[in-house]
Amino acid sequence: MSRPKILYIEDDLGIGRLVQKTLESRGFDVVLAESGAQGLALLRAEPFDVVALDHHMPGQTGLELIPDIRALPMPPPIVYVTGSDDSHVAVAALKLGALEYVWKDVQGHYRDLLVKAVKAALHQERMRREKEAADLEIRLARDRAELLLKEVNHRVANSLAIVAGLVGLQKSTVQDPSAHHLLEQMRARILAIAGVHRRLYTSDDISTVDLKEYLGSLVNDLKAAMVDEGRTHPINIDCVPVALPTDKAVSVGIIATELVTNAHKYAYPGTDQGSIRVSVRQTNGDVVLTVDDDGVGLQPNAASGGTGLGSKVIASMTARLQGEISRPKTPKGTRVVLQFPL
Repeated sequence: MSRPKILYIEDDLGIGRLVQKTLESRGFDVVLAESGAQGLALLRAEPFDVVALDHHMPGQTGLELIPDIRALPMPPPIVYVTGSDDSHVAVAALKLGALEYVWKDVQGHYRDLLVKAVKAALHQERMRREKEAADLEIRLARDRAELLLKEVNHRVANSLAIVAGLVGLQKSTVQDPSAHHLLEQMRARILAIAGVHRRLYTSDDISTVDLKEYLGSLVNDLKAAMVDEGRTHPINIDCVPVALPTDKAVSVGIIATELVTNAHKYAYPGTDQGSIRVSVRQTNGDVVLTVDDDGVGLQPNAASGGTGLGSKVIASMTARLQGEISRPKTPKGTRVVLQFPL
């Protein structure tokens, strides 16, 4: 195992030799520099494990040299050595980046203290590098996990899109209007879930979904599906940005899908006039989703499509969100409000 290499910058060559002898007897290799300029040249030319720096030098102080050393690529830890008993010098050296401070007494006891300081600086530097290496490994592992999760979400989104396409093909072969509608609802639910996974693999944040962007994309999918069904009611969306965990985003997307498709089916019978509105607000730590229209108002079995499945889906998703569904009375049309904690 190689001996630690120490650079000692000291303008008094006699003192430098004594320090060199002490450090070398304790297992260190020591190179002497008689000035700050010479010390910097050596630091630029070869690597050192520690630099011990004297305070008083020709033309400058060690305090003036510390920033130059710290500016080097991968600078070694600094032990500051001085005969000044002014505590401000020690504080200034530590603030500038020195790891240790040794007071140079006239009896020479400081040489033993310097040995301890150098060992402490080596230990701190080793701990710092080990921590940096561990942090780097953690970041790399996290990046690999995020990349893998993005790929999983990409494949899930593609698989769900294929399933939705198969449901759409099956729907085109069905003649019964009720079965046709149920298959379309199922297709919309699948696309709502696929939309979350699509958002996850295209986002830098794989733990949350921006509800504003997600619902905007979901509404566009619903518009396209409704046009295919011959219904052209506009859907107006007004959402504030809200970052939701993925499981909550899935539940909100499915509920929004149910409410919008119900409004398309029941709000404006026999006419293409009339819009559907979707809004999201935050209030007192809760998220509030509102879907409303100006149609004929809530009709019997409107939420269930005649089977009750839609109502059960909404109730199940609301329970997962630990939220509440309400249907406030309005002068005209229907309003459904979902409120849940963020």
